[in-house]
Amino acid sequence: MTEIELKFQVPEAARAAVLAAVAGRGGTARSVRLQAAYFDTPDGRLAAAGVALRLRREGTRWVQTLKAAGDDAMTRLEHNVPRRERSAVPPAPDLALHAGTPAGERLAALLGPGDELVCRYRTDIRRMQRAVRRQGALLELAFDQGRIVAGDAAVPVCELEIELLRGEPAALLDAARTWVAHHGLWLDLRSKAERGTLLAAGAARAEARKAQATAASLAECVQQIAVNASTVASGDFGDEHLHQLRVGLRRLRSALALFAPGDEDDPLAAGAAALFRALGAARDQAAIAGPLRTQLAEAMHEAGLALAPPDWSAAPAEDPAHIVRATAAQTWLLDALRAGLIAPANDDVTERLAAWHRRVRRDAKRFATLADEARHRLRKRLKRLRYAVEFSRGRLPAKKTARLLKALGELQTRLGALTDAVVALQALREAPADDAAAAFARGWLVARRAALADACAPALADFISAKTPW
Repeated sequence: MTEIELKFQVPEAARAAVLAAVAGRGGTARSVRLQAAYFDTPDGRLAAAGVALRLRREGTRWVQTLKAAGDDAMTRLEHNVPRRERSAVPPAPDLALHAGTPAGERLAALLGPGDELVCRYRTDIRRMQRAVRRQGALLELAFDQGRIVAGDAAVPVCELEIELLRGEPAALLDAARTWVAHHGLWLDLRSKAERGTLLAAGAARAEARKAQATAASLAECVQQIAVNASTVASGDFGDEHLHQLRVGLRRLRSALALFAPGDEDDPLAAGAAALFRALGAARDQAAIAGPLRTQLAEAMHEAGLALAPPDWSAAPAEDPAHIVRATAAQTWLLDALRAGLIAPANDDVTERLAAWHRRVRRDAKRFATLADEARHRLRKRLKRLRYAVEFSRGRLPAKKTARLLKALGELQTRLGALTDAVVALQALREAPADDAAAAFARGWLVARRAALADACAPALADFISAKTPW
């Protein structure tokens, strides 16, 4: 079977209200304790493939469940089989119970005849659940509180799951919007299995979700956004999660401009742009405080200066977790999930690709005369063109497309380094004139900006001379 659900983290201040809302007034809600053991190979092969094998005690019986990742953020493959055992400890997994199912086929492809399965972690959850009807659909609300345990380590669980039992996915998304607006919830695509796997491995967080270059759908763009937004909203994220979230937002805007042009007031595109800008200060600080700060410290040392790099804190960034958790951002994310359910029009996009390419090529030819702002605008247009070519791979000749993408990628990298230097230089505009570290940094960055601009020349030439595949 296919499971369609969304899961939300519940802030501490809203937990009592969410519990009361799930319980309802009609007495139809039920509370159950769910104790589960999750099995995997010692090397975590199932988890690496997005597969989870679970034995869960529901009341007095055990239920064996196999889950596997679906095609989008809302969908998963799932197969449940009640077990006859009534023991206090979980029985050994019986893989034959899943034979002949889509999830079972994925499991069989991962395991060999002699592969051992071990319990990697456990969960102990108190669940309040109730079925509700909404707009012709049947939904199940499940409020889970408890913990995930792996050895001596444990993490708390407090989340609301909304599952579509019958009807259209749009009804699930509409219900989710209401819960987000009323209780300040935020979407979390990390399953208990994923959190348990990380806990068992002693890892802080999952890797950032990068773009799937061969995918041409809005759904894939939304998946990249949603996965990274979940990690950022958790508050435990790295610079790459934030970067890939912004990449996903820009890719989505490019896809909308390519497949659905003409609507400048499209709320989905406008919302993506607003979230992208809101996260920009944090991303800029990460770029400055990381590689550039290290390189500047080395330059000061080589110059014999006992100075610390200046503090780029004139424009402190808002916590990205707070930005992503905000109701406006979460509501937009649900709208994006809805848009991802709709396939883009299969029309001829080569005219738009050609027009975008002409504009980028024109600016690339006069790059040496462009001011910093115009160079930044060139980089943004270059990104849009690159993403659009990736989206259109299946419609274009493979070899020419690959050569153009290589040229676009190299030029984007060069321009990215130049942009970071410009951003760092602009951030020092308010530094006091008598600040020796800031004065050295300004001079170093001016020279670096010039050197990086010169280093763009080969990539610019390769792009200008690259044959187009349309």
